[in-house]
Amino acid sequence: MSARGRRASLPAAGHARPERVVEDGQGGLLVRHYDAEGRVREYSFASLPVAEPMQRSLATLFAARCTPGTWASHETSAAAWLSMQRFAKFLSLQQEPPRDLDGITVRAVQQWRENGDQRAFDVLSRLLRGDPRLQTGPVADELARRRKAIRGAVQSYSQAEFDRYAAAARRTFRTARQRINDNARHLERWRDGDFAQGSKEWVIGEGLDILARTGDLPRSAEDKYGKHQVRKKYREAFSDPAGNVIWQRLFLTREEAAALGVLLMAEFGWNLSVISRVKVPLASPDPGEDRHPTYRIELEKPRRGRGRHYETRNVTDHGAGSPGRLITHALQATRFARAIIEELAPGTDRLVAWRTRAGRLTGHDSAHSSVGLFFFGVDSGAAAKWAKTAGLGGSPFQRGRRTVLAIDRREPAQHSQDTHDRYYVLPDKRVQAGAVEVIAAGAEDAADLARQAVLAAELREHPSPADLETAVSDCAGFDDSPWPSPDGGCGASFLMCLACPNARIHPGHHPRLAWLHQALASLRSVLPPGAWATQWGDAHARLEDLRQRLGDGPWSQALSRVNAADRAIVTHLLTGVLDA
Repeated sequence: MSARGRRASLPAAGHARPERVVEDGQGGLLVRHYDAEGRVREYSFASLPVAEPMQRSLATLFAARCTPGTWASHETSAAAWLSMQRFAKFLSLQQEPPRDLDGITVRAVQQWRENGDQRAFDVLSRLLRGDPRLQTGPVADELARRRKAIRGAVQSYSQAEFDRYAAAARRTFRTARQRINDNARHLERWRDGDFAQGSKEWVIGEGLDILARTGDLPRSAEDKYGKHQVRKKYREAFSDPAGNVIWQRLFLTREEAAALGVLLMAEFGWNLSVISRVKVPLASPDPGEDRHPTYRIELEKPRRGRGRHYETRNVTDHGAGSPGRLITHALQATRFARAIIEELAPGTDRLVAWRTRAGRLTGHDSAHSSVGLFFFGVDSGAAAKWAKTAGLGGSPFQRGRRTVLAIDRREPAQHSQDTHDRYYVLPDKRVQAGAVEVIAAGAEDAADLARQAVLAAELREHPSPADLETAVSDCAGFDDSPWPSPDGGCGASFLMCLACPNARIHPGHHPRLAWLHQALASLRSVLPPGAWATQWGDAHARLEDLRQRLGDGPWSQALSRVNAADRAIVTHLLTGVLDA
């Protein structure tokens, strides 16, 4: 039943949920992983070098996660499969290899943890704990035992390095966008009838119109090499004898799409998965007079966990350099590709779309199934190839995204604040270097605060018979004073008892101290500011600290209980009689 009370449509007759574990015809097991796009990849558990019961148990655990809701992409299952292969090889090398999961020992888990790859261990330990036999007992405890997390070795770029990548990406993408826009204007003029029929410019316009509608140009019959070349009149008009790059007039190449991905990463902090899945943003005009478009971007972030995969963000194109302007340019550069894709596969609303040469189909299954000659998103291989062409290093996405999140934005993207701090910020050497001045300033502030006059005496509810009474407090360590006298004992004045950790203040002292606080405040009005601060400022600050700790109510009650003895002692303190 739908949310509006309508009965949900049923699947076609004969529909059945696809089986994830099947026999391979030779007595072994195959596990099929259907990703979020419905594509399937098979993993042969018969190839694992372990006993058949172990193969079946591992296949069951693996298949349980081979659902789009758990493992959305084949990259995830492929990484887990690699870890499982390593685990199986490790078990096969044991002196007595276990036949099934219940034969795994604590010692084997410890050896695997100590000698293997920690990430592989983490992946497989999560899988293994899904088996009922490994959910309790010593082996389960060992599998679940946590150890210090690995701090990533990937570091952010220096600002100069990051700027070089961003500048190169802007050049690549700007050149591609201008090329597509120039040809789009030529196509528009052709459609308006601005060129004489049969002229070179007219033939170019005709070719662009065919490209914009079909994605390719008419080709000749198969030649002796088995190829179908673009017809000669178009190759001559476009000055491309081989006809291999005419299609680039209206479509991005794989490397140009990678450059666009770098710009999206630099602007928004998105990773490859998010960039490859980002949908075409919906634009709405700004209600103001400038009519700047605001784009509503729907993002898919599978790493956030079930129920939190999707996020919506609004960005406005309010001029050059704004986040929305990049979206405007991306829409312009991909408009012809997306129009053809919509005709061939309605509802395929991916933003980053690019074309490849006919016969040069490159596997790229992390975003969406290819549509004709068109692919979607960016992968690390394309980014690395673009970077090499631009005279830079490898794919910039890992280090570049870390730079954006840890240095520029300083906030998490698709992970928690704890993950952001632990894995992106704290291990980063550039962050650490930049924090030196901040830490030093903080330490200086802390030192300044420590130097401020605050109450050091301990507050008690009741007096202790072992303590010695002084003019303002009780003393629990007369012979262990922070200010010892030359002949032993304490050499500090009574007012310094407020700054001594050996002092004890209980409610019996409150009236006298409240009266002293009031007397010092009165002196402030009759003495020069510098003289009052030098002689009485610290004592007043410590008493103010005490007043704030006790609260206004108890402080007022203490003032109401002041007696003649309290007034006399305070007078002696202020006149120096007790210091004689």
